[in-house]
Amino acid sequence: MDGFGETGFWPADRPTVGLVLTGGGARSAYQVGVLLALAELLPRARNPFQVIVGTSAGAVAASVLAAEAHRWRRAVAGLERVWANFRSEQVFHVDAAHMLRAGAHWVLALMSGGLVLAPPKSMLDNTPLHQLLGRHVDCGGIRRSIARGHLRAFALCATGYASGQSVAFFDGIESIHDWSRSQRIGRRCEFTLDHLMASAAIPLLFPPVKIGEEYFGDGAMRQLNPLSPAIHLGADRLLIIGVRARRAAGVTVSRVQSSMPTPGEIFGYMLDTLFTDQIYGDLEQLERINTLVEAAPGATRGERHVETLMLAPSVDPREIAARHLAEIPRGLRALLRVIGGRDPSSSQLASYLIFEAGYTRALIELGYRDAMEARAALIAFMTGARLPAVLTAPGVAQAT
Repeated sequence: MDGFGETGFWPADRPTVGLVLTGGGARSAYQVGVLLALAELLPRARNPFQVIVGTSAGAVAASVLAAEAHRWRRAVAGLERVWANFRSEQVFHVDAAHMLRAGAHWVLALMSGGLVLAPPKSMLDNTPLHQLLGRHVDCGGIRRSIARGHLRAFALCATGYASGQSVAFFDGIESIHDWSRSQRIGRRCEFTLDHLMASAAIPLLFPPVKIGEEYFGDGAMRQLNPLSPAIHLGADRLLIIGVRARRAAGVTVSRVQSSMPTPGEIFGYMLDTLFTDQIYGDLEQLERINTLVEAAPGATRGERHVETLMLAPSVDPREIAARHLAEIPRGLRALLRVIGGRDPSSSQLASYLIFEAGYTRALIELGYRDAMEARAALIAFMTGARLPAVLTAPGVAQAT
């Protein structure tokens, strides 16, 4: 039987594996598909992730996995049920009455210069999301998972509007302490739904959340080093599940653009940058650090070798979103039409906002399929074995 100690139920000679779930709005359904495949590939394993870190929408799945670490396959199955049956109204109010009232509020605030009505707190009202999370996330379970040895540490990331810092709110074994680096800190806390809502508070779309004396927003905003929290928490192998196809970083699906980008296209581009660009930059930096550690181990200051494996969609989510635009609720459809974010050739913004079952199921299936194609690398990575010399599965990248 695996030994039990400060790190839980894992053998002392096995790497400490961390899971990093990036932000991505509705695209995070892809992450659920990868997790479903992992649960099938590791049928008899206890929770395979000693460290779990999530940001924005990725923080939702991360919280569920952490709270139910003692039965992680059941937690994954629960995530799949929710994501496969999603409706936008479970995330924000999209009915005509709410959308018209919000539009009128913006118009009156602009026309009166804020004298008749103060500007709205956000474009969308995400009260339904708070209610949904209240039903499905047991924040107290995170502490129990750690206390009972099923989890080494958990963190979710948010951005402080007053301090301008990226804050990794965490809980973990006693030997883990708060940390402070340039523009990023780790702060031990007792988790509540407010922490989760703050991490997922996409700027402009959703309102900031007050924690203590400071308002916080989406964790991806100032997250220049998104892999850093998992490393601080003790992980030396990181499985990262992204939400953007590797070569899909532009405004439009095609490389040819015949007209000026619309506000909706630009906003979608901003979300894409917010959620994904830092991950690829941090992976490159980590690869350089690994090379330095191997070449001159005595010359580094506490740095250690950290292996990574990243899975990202093999099919551009924008292409999938374009096939599901008709499922968008009428109120949200009107908003996207006004700002120019509903054109099938430029469905980047819609790909983050279509919380509808047809679209989320397609992403779950894609994540499952991509993970199964990378099964050899995944099993080796998760069990501490040597990775295959050549990785041929689409959407897979590694730093060794």
